[in-house]
Amino acid sequence: MLTNELRQELIDRAAKAYHKAYAPYSHYSVGAAVLTDSGEIIDGANIENAVYPLTVCGERVAIFKAVSEGHLHFPAIAVVTRNGGTPCGSCRQVMAEFGLDTVVLIADINGNLVNTYTVRELLPNSFGDADLKTS
Repeated sequence: MLTNELRQELIDRAAKAYHKAYAPYSHYSVGAAVLTDSGEIIDGANIENAVYPLTVCGERVAIFKAVSEGHLHFPAIAVVTRNGGTPCGSCRQVMAEFGLDTVVLIADINGNLVNTYTVRELLPNSFGDADLKTS
């Protein structure tokens, strides 16, 4: 169950990660914190590159760190930006891979919860493993 205290802890961890972002080109830092099924919180921040397509968003960093540690399902993820921006399409697709019912908490850098979605709401009619199966 995602209690108010746990929601705030996720947002706080994402806000701390925000300050670790490497964003010298866009100057748009993103911090994320993903909650695993075991209750562990794993954070990440965006890492930019002079070759822009090689940039990795904070949400994907957090999810990839969690997956590399053996976690495959996430009840919730918090995303913190200066203005409460929502995840990009690539991040939405990666989140969908691990659960359309994942709760996505969107907050600003001051820790204010701006909006709450599910991945399903952020990426309706998503493409997934069922689309790859042949008859």
